Amino acid sequence: MQYTIEEAQKSSLITKLMMTSEDQAINGFARSLGVQVDYIRPQELAEDNSTTVSAVLHVLDWLEDNQQLPDIVVLLQPTSPLRTTKEIDKAIAQFLASTKDSLLSVQKMKEHPFKCIKKTTAGWDYLAKPKQKVSRRQDYAEGYYVINGAIYVVSTQYLREKASFTSDGDSELFVMDAVSGVDIDDLTDIFQAESILKARK
Repeated sequence: MQYTIEEAQKSSLITKLMMTSEDQAINGFARSLGVQVDYIRPQELAEDNSTTVSAVLHVLDWLEDNQQLPDIVVLLQPTSPLRTTKEIDKAIAQFLASTKDSLLSVQKMKEHPFKCIKKTTAGWDYLAKPKQKVSRRQDYAEGYYVINGAIYVVSTQYLREKASFTSDGDSELFVMDAVSGVDIDDLTDIFQAESILKARK
């Protein structure tokens, strides 16, 4: 959380930084780092089955009630601690220059879909197949990415209308490298992030 807050605070394009959590300790820590924590997330939006978009929509309602409704929302989740201020500002600038109502960060897939399989009722099948047989990695088709969750930029109007940060096949894509796009899902990811942070220092 601290890595995310510190990088967001250095952004030249983010004008207001907010935290959304129901946890007193987390909110207290965010406040100690200079983040406004007037808003407290309701407990019913902090359950295991609660969605991020429902929590953010509630924040927008609160901001509107307090005459602070923004035009654009930038979502920076703490599970992506390696994304930098430079990437945040580049993503926002790309969004502002585009005609799209939303942007999401992606990175090239580590495992190419030509090598990935899915189980089926008949056995298994490849996620994607080349038009002709290829045996060398450099002959694989490009253009395959994975959503890394590091940066979302969306207009407030779109977010409220669609109740979503993205639109399948239509949202602007902000391409990041695999290092900055590390997403913490398990202990292995934590070890990887710690190693990279030590190398950066």
